[in-house]
Amino acid sequence: MSKNKAATGINRREFIRSTAAIGAGLIFSPMVLGETGAGAKSDDINVAIIGVGDEGRVLLESAVKIPGLRFKALCDIWTSFNQQNASRFLKAYKQEHNVYVDYKEMLDKEKDLQAVIIATPDFWHSEQTVACLKAGLHVYCEKEMSNTLEGARKMVVAAKETGKLLQIGHQRRSNPRYLHCYNKLLKEAGILGRITTVNGQWNRSVQPTLGFPQGKGIDEATLNKYGFKSMEQFRNWRWYKGLGGGPIVDLGSHQIDIYNWFLETSPKVVIASGGTDYYNKKDHEWYDNVMAVYTYETKKGVVRAFYQTITTNCYQGYYEVFMGDQGSLLISEAGSRGEAYREPTAPQWDQWVKNGFLLAPPEKKEEKSDSGALVDVRESPIPDAYKIGVEFKEPYHKPHLENFFNAVRGKEKLNCPAEVGYETAATVLKVNEAIEAGCKLEFKPEEFKV
Repeated sequence: MSKNKAATGINRREFIRSTAAIGAGLIFSPMVLGETGAGAKSDDINVAIIGVGDEGRVLLESAVKIPGLRFKALCDIWTSFNQQNASRFLKAYKQEHNVYVDYKEMLDKEKDLQAVIIATPDFWHSEQTVACLKAGLHVYCEKEMSNTLEGARKMVVAAKETGKLLQIGHQRRSNPRYLHCYNKLLKEAGILGRITTVNGQWNRSVQPTLGFPQGKGIDEATLNKYGFKSMEQFRNWRWYKGLGGGPIVDLGSHQIDIYNWFLETSPKVVIASGGTDYYNKKDHEWYDNVMAVYTYETKKGVVRAFYQTITTNCYQGYYEVFMGDQGSLLISEAGSRGEAYREPTAPQWDQWVKNGFLLAPPEKKEEKSDSGALVDVRESPIPDAYKIGVEFKEPYHKPHLENFFNAVRGKEKLNCPAEVGYETAATVLKVNEAIEAGCKLEFKPEEFKV
């Protein structure tokens, strides 16, 4: 397809609303920079982005705030909406770029790129990632790594064969609060003792089928060429088999990845229940509710890990809770949620408060009830609620993108390389299989390795 260089201004608020409806170590730098233009610095990185729908725009919004990135190309098949709005946004940030519909044409014509961000529907991830790696680019690919394990396997192999970096977009792996919980609270302080149980959920309210502005659709030939039967399917691809993996993949993947990370192993068994019980099965092929239980065998013993995602009620939103014989840790990507609770029989946590790992519970206040009796009043409804001693107010995706581009510059190691993303894909995709099978499924060790 031919380029479309037309672009006009759009402000940040309009852009955000335009969707209708530290484990780092120095390594040898893999980046080979080409000729730099006027005003460019030697460590500037020429970047392209493929897919600027909802998730792509979020990534773009974070990436433009990272110094030293020069967006040279933008690719999206929805020219009259996604592509046009994202192009205007980049223009507003003085990022001169070319626009494309076909990513193959982009790779053929853009010869000075070093890295690419891929945020297309899951079923495109494998093909596009492999092509970009073989074209000599480092790749940041959104999760889920692929909608099939075979697709994810091809991505790992391509990264190994080309020697290029492949970061998978499990952004919690670079979140300072999650890193603090893993490195300080679990590893160094060991505040939970032996972890025995994990609970997690992502509950979401009923959402209407996504539409599109009148007169802004994609023509049928283009839709068909890129794997979609209609605009309705294009806009709601996450619900269709063969395109996405449903809520357990779309939402649960982020959190189940944390189970593997914090427990430092992969599960042995999964059993799951779910169904399309609320929505129309014709346009919601994947399950609208899923409940899964994993069995992990850690160095300290067996851990049972429950996970739930529902799409008909948002009660309590999303979080993960790790429970041990000495305490519990509640953590969420939502910055306001992050607390630890000490078991009554566990050692005191004074030293961890003193060194800043945790913030002490609010001081006890005493008030008199109507009867004159003293009442213990605390800000938290649960006694001994210790806040996590790290605040994080940046856009959720920014640290993970920074980690990727710092790795391209040779300053850090990837926090979620291809091999880790593959392990998570194997863990999560098995849930849909377990629902279909209606029985407990075992994982083989080789399922997590390429």
